Amino acid sequence: MKDKKIVEMAQMAVLTAIILIMAFTPLGYLRTAGLEISLITIPVVIGAMITGPAAGAVLGGVFGITSFYQCFGMSPFGAALLSINPFFTFLVCVPTRILMGYLTGVLFRLYAKPDKTHTICYFAGGLTGAFLNTLFFMGMLLFSFWNTEYLQSLNASMGGLNPFAFLFAFIGMNGLFELPASCIAGGIVSKALSRSLRNI
Repeated sequence: MKDKKIVEMAQMAVLTAIILIMAFTPLGYLRTAGLEISLITIPVVIGAMITGPAAGAVLGGVFGITSFYQCFGMSPFGAALLSINPFFTFLVCVPTRILMGYLTGVLFRLYAKPDKTHTICYFAGGLTGAFLNTLFFMGMLLFSFWNTEYLQSLNASMGGLNPFAFLFAFIGMNGLFELPASCIAGGIVSKALSRSLRNI
């Protein structure tokens, strides 16, 4: 049990380091003309599935804090939000990622119960994390900034969608990249780490 705890702490440290590296290098984001597609969900969902919901929440918090830090000049989109309302920008960046990490861990445990092969649940967990990340981020973004001139101008460039259509349009756009990447990479790595832990 002691060895397992040490391994879990080491995994958390490694995953935290990976999040930090991804956050401050081009590895973490695919920047578009509108939103920025993040791949940092991958280490978060890996931690959530391997170590549990609490680990997912902590790693999600690290992801969220680095995302908020990006708003101070590193991310044009984040900087625009920060100039409008710093508090709402924090809510968009941080609590959404904490909740995503926690719920990914919770839902993964539900997926694992009926999965006799203990394989499908890892890919489902990776998919869930990416979907929740986009859903919570976009949901809080619309709740906090929908009526601002900045978001309305972005919406006008898309043809003047209603809030729900705008939400699902961006979920679809992000999903083309985030969902497959998180599903495949998160599933493969988590499954491999799970096998390694059983041998400890």
